[in-house]
Amino acid sequence: MNKSWNILFLAGLFEIGWVVGLKHANSVTTWILTAIAIYLSMHLLIVASQKLPAGTAYAVFAGIGATGTVVLEIVLFGEPFRLSKILLILLLLGGVIGLKLVTDEQAGEQES
Repeated sequence: MNKSWNILFLAGLFEIGWVVGLKHANSVTTWILTAIAIYLSMHLLIVASQKLPAGTAYAVFAGIGATGTVVLEIVLFGEPFRLSKILLILLLLGGVIGLKLVTDEQAGEQES
């Protein structure tokens, strides 16, 4: 049952990678890695959406990406730490966790 959620989480991690890559890529190698991350994140999102409701999957995907990107920018790239930003990220994470808790994986399956 959690396989689709795990795939979605992995898609969100690749989303973080390509968003950061778009801002910080500065060589052919980093641009290629960014392009690979874009492909993998979208592919994994599509795979997860086959079992999960598309709206829920996309909201969770975007929430993981936004949260991870903000945290990475603060930790690795010197973005200023602001309590208001962290509180809003926590609110976003609460919504993502809430969506997971109330979503039945089987609800998004198509009947064959």
